[in-house]
Amino acid sequence: MLTRPQLSFGELEQWLDRHRVTEIECLVPDLTGVARGKILPREKFTEDRGMRLPEAVVAMGVTGEFPEEGPYYDVIQPTDRDMHLRPDPSTVRIVPWAVDPTAQVIHDCYDRDGMLVPFAPRSVLRRVCELYAAEGWDPVVAPELEFYLVARNTDPDVPLKPPVGRSGRSETSRQAYSIDAVNEFDPLFEDVYAYCERMELNVDTLIHEVGAGQMEINFFHAHPLGLADEVFLFKRTVREAALRHDMYATFMAKPIAGEPGSAMHIHQSVVDRATGRNIFSLDDGSASDAFRWYIGGLQRYIPAAMALFAPYVNSYRRLARFTAAPINIQWGTDNRTVGIRSPVAPPSARRIENRVIGADANPYVALAATLACGLLGIRERIEPAPECNGDAYLGDYQLPRSLGQALELLRAEKALASVLGEAFVTVYTEVKEIEHAEFMKVISPWEREHLLLHV
Repeated sequence: MLTRPQLSFGELEQWLDRHRVTEIECLVPDLTGVARGKILPREKFTEDRGMRLPEAVVAMGVTGEFPEEGPYYDVIQPTDRDMHLRPDPSTVRIVPWAVDPTAQVIHDCYDRDGMLVPFAPRSVLRRVCELYAAEGWDPVVAPELEFYLVARNTDPDVPLKPPVGRSGRSETSRQAYSIDAVNEFDPLFEDVYAYCERMELNVDTLIHEVGAGQMEINFFHAHPLGLADEVFLFKRTVREAALRHDMYATFMAKPIAGEPGSAMHIHQSVVDRATGRNIFSLDDGSASDAFRWYIGGLQRYIPAAMALFAPYVNSYRRLARFTAAPINIQWGTDNRTVGIRSPVAPPSARRIENRVIGADANPYVALAATLACGLLGIRERIEPAPECNGDAYLGDYQLPRSLGQALELLRAEKALASVLGEAFVTVYTEVKEIEHAEFMKVISPWEREHLLLHV
């Protein structure tokens, strides 16, 4: 398991000196996973060692809107008070594309009494990891993140299309695992890997996925908070690299009609702190009760967590039958048609893969939610349904079909809120409601095509 060294503030200053940093990008991930914050001169950062932002900055929708009334303001004060942001020295990294020596540091959000702001995404993941620590456990995760490269698109009314590669042609067919198809974008990926190396992001394998222009990057397994930071920074990195090669990188769950959607599959296991053993396996190598109960927790609580795994209206376009995305909460060994897969692995590496999560999910929120589902399963000793050994696509839908339905399930599930925090669930669901309302104001081309003259 790969981890970065935990730096003190003194060691952070030495790091900044060593890299001759003149500016600091002070970052905080918001509910959508967007990087908010400020850019400070090195001297100002050193003097203040932090900054302030209005607390609603991390609690807005993807459109930049806030709720105007309701339970949201039972959590967030209408006086627009400040959060106090503290840098996490272990997250410092160079900004490899900056002209001047620039560092980026991820910050945690605190209130004026020194308590973590409960609805900030990083706080939610910290909370869940601390619940595992209280049991004497460390969760271990490894995300697989899919995304599309697309041609520049400045008009939102025009459908996206694959970009032009080195050959001068765009992909017109699916090229799953094709080396040559990846090589079409060698100059871009050389930059991506160079950026990741300078930023010490522990990326592993790059492959071409099923869709035209669809790629996947795998991360080495590690502690959830550090890996969520890496996914957050990687998204920013690949978007920047793509722009420099006259294309876009998008993590939309379903960016192109007729092509597969993009997922963030998360492999997860749990290690006993005292022994270093994987609690999913017994001494004889067989699966433990904890392994079964963890799966049972995922099956029981994933439907209620779907608004966290599939956070936008577009997310539910991905979750369709026979599209390489699950429609169910079945589980199976080495079975990619189920929502919960157990890869073939030695006992020490026994793990569970949540295949439901979309690439558009906030990595902090998605990791917190999937770990919360598993923890509740172990606590409540939830037995899973029988293993699925066939094609799970032939079964019924077991997941919400829309964002509105998913939000209703999340609001109703008190056990999940008790782990993630009631304040977070309140803020999150209220923000998602205004996003949904904004979407419903838009008339789509499908409606004009099929309803204009026919109804």
